[in-house]
Amino acid sequence: MKIGLYFGSFNPIHNGHLIIANHVLQNTGMDAVWFVVSPQNPFKQNHTLLNEYHRLHLVQTAIEGESRMRAVDIEFKLPRPSYTIDTLTYLDEKYPEHEFSIIMGSDSLENIEKWKSGEVLLKRYSICVYERLNFPVREIPGAKIISIKAPLIEISASLIRSNIKNGKSIRYLVPDSVMNEIERSGYYK
Repeated sequence: MKIGLYFGSFNPIHNGHLIIANHVLQNTGMDAVWFVVSPQNPFKQNHTLLNEYHRLHLVQTAIEGESRMRAVDIEFKLPRPSYTIDTLTYLDEKYPEHEFSIIMGSDSLENIEKWKSGEVLLKRYSICVYERLNFPVREIPGAKIISIKAPLIEISASLIRSNIKNGKSIRYLVPDSVMNEIERSGYYK
């Protein structure tokens, strides 16, 4: 099975994430998208990060009923901070029957050489890249880049957290089920 791994903090997951995942499923040969919830991103500060299990639950809530999407907590069990190469090495060993690809925005592709074993990622895995504003998808010699033209939706998790903190609505930015869970649990206040 061909699986696209969509890594992220998902702090919280929003409609932009879901639109990209759906676009990947509709416009590539991927059979499934796994949302890999990262407990600790080596490039991000932790002070605004909701507990990883709460973020995982919000992803599960967002994709409920989607048979080709799955929330995974694989990085919760691995050393921290989370490095993509370590996660992929673990997944390759655990699921040798699957072919894994990485899903990322063109802004992340700009930094991939700075990632732990970034050159190995570029050589070993297909990378499905959706274009972000002001970051055209660049060619990287020897890399298997799959460029997709997903709808450009400029929604950010930081905007959502700011809206919640300031008592503003997050309706239409996140699925209703996620909004209801955030409100019920008092997240990001």
